Amino acid sequence: MLKVYGDYKSGNCYKIKLMLHLLGREYQWVAMDILAGDTETAEFLAKNPNGKIPVLELEDGTCLWESNAILNYLADGSEFLPTEPRLRTQVLQWQFFEQYSHEPYVAVARFIQFYLNMPAERMGEYKACQIRGNKALRVMETQLQATPYLVGEQYSIADIALYAYTHVAHEGGFDLSGYPGIQAWLKRVAAHPQHVTMQG
Repeated sequence: MLKVYGDYKSGNCYKIKLMLHLLGREYQWVAMDILAGDTETAEFLAKNPNGKIPVLELEDGTCLWESNAILNYLADGSEFLPTEPRLRTQVLQWQFFEQYSHEPYVAVARFIQFYLNMPAERMGEYKACQIRGNKALRVMETQLQATPYLVGEQYSIADIALYAYTHVAHEGGFDLSGYPGIQAWLKRVAAHPQHVTMQG
């Protein structure tokens, strides 16, 4: 059986949980506590030398890491990953955007507020995250005003990648009331019959 090493509160780990539920795949969840140092043990570093979650351990013991890479592996051959080259590239485009322009600000602001309880020494970083995170949200809003999902008409792993931290952006101080396209998209994603909540 597949094993997922993760934290239920982590958006990057939630991507994998959501993908597996959408596909109806069975898996075992191995709970990890980042703040307690679980990802720094020799045992875990043997699975991911970068010391980060999530990690997907396959039946043969192979370990895959980096959340968006795992999404591509799991979605291969399914409706959640287009086969047409232009559409598949647009999926990758949004995944790269998520890791470079969205997650470093939306997720980090959430980490500072939700995990660390707003320590004074990180307030400057938090405020910078608000500016850059809202820039990323505006990029998403532009697309979602034009199409129901990030890559046209079809729900894909591009949506999973960006839903993970966007749907809890308020926990990082982001106000989504000014983003009606994003709000409607969040509802569409959550309405999928196989949808599962972050900690549900």
